[in-house]
Amino acid sequence: MKLLQRLALLVALLGLAMLVGSGVFTRLGVWDFRFGFTLLRYAAYVGLAGAALALLALAVSRPKTGAMVSLFAALLVSAATFALPWSLQRAARDVPPIHDITTDTNDPPRFVDVLPLRIDASNGSDYAGDSIAQLQRAAYPDVEPIMLPVTSAEAFTRAYAAAERMGWELVGSDSASGRIEATATTTWFGFKDDVVIRVRGEGSGSRVDVRSMSRVGRSDVGANAARIRAYRKELTDR
Repeated sequence: MKLLQRLALLVALLGLAMLVGSGVFTRLGVWDFRFGFTLLRYAAYVGLAGAALALLALAVSRPKTGAMVSLFAALLVSAATFALPWSLQRAARDVPPIHDITTDTNDPPRFVDVLPLRIDASNGSDYAGDSIAQLQRAAYPDVEPIMLPVTSAEAFTRAYAAAERMGWELVGSDSASGRIEATATTTWFGFKDDVVIRVRGEGSGSRVDVRSMSRVGRSDVGANAARIRAYRKELTDR
C-alpha cells in the first residue's frame, strides 16, 4: 500500500510541475506557446490520474496520520492541476474563436505605434470586419463605447491615467488625434496583447473607444473583452 501512496504523491507532483512549467517556460521563451498549451492539456490528465490514485489509496489502505496528510495534499494538488486547464477549456468553448475586440466594430481604432512590435506576430493588425464583428456582438454585447461628460482634452488625460493604472506598458500617445497605445502581458503564458484607445469629442462630452488584440492565437478565451471591461471600470469609477 505504501507503493500506491507514493505513486499518488509522485503523480500529483508531476502534474503540478507540468502545469507550472507550461506557463513559466512559455513565458521565458524556452518553447513555443503551442507546446505550452499541449503540456497544459496533458497536465490535466496527469492531475486526474493523481486524484484517482490518491482516492484509491485512501479507500483501500489505513494510512497513518502522516501518510493521510500526504494523500490529502496529493488529492488537493491533483484536483487543482486538473481544474485550471479544465476551466480554460470550458471558457474557450463558451466564447467565439476571435482575438480582436473593439468597442467600435464599424470604425475600430487603428494601431500605429505598436505596429513595429507586431512584425513577428502571427495575427495581423487589420480588422477583419463583419466576419468577427457579428461574433463579437453576439458574445460580448456589453463591449460598447465609453461616454464621458467632459471635454475631449480632459477625457484624454483621464484615459491615459487609467491606462497607466491598468499596469500596461505605454507604447505611444498623440493628444492631437486622441490616440493612446499600450501592450498588456498576460499573467500565465506572458502573451503580448496590444491595446489602442481613441478619444473623440461627441456632443457636449467625449467618446472613448478601445480595441484590444492578441498577437498570437486564434482565440483569446475572452481575455480581450475582459480587459476592455476592466479598463471601462477603471476609467469610469474615478
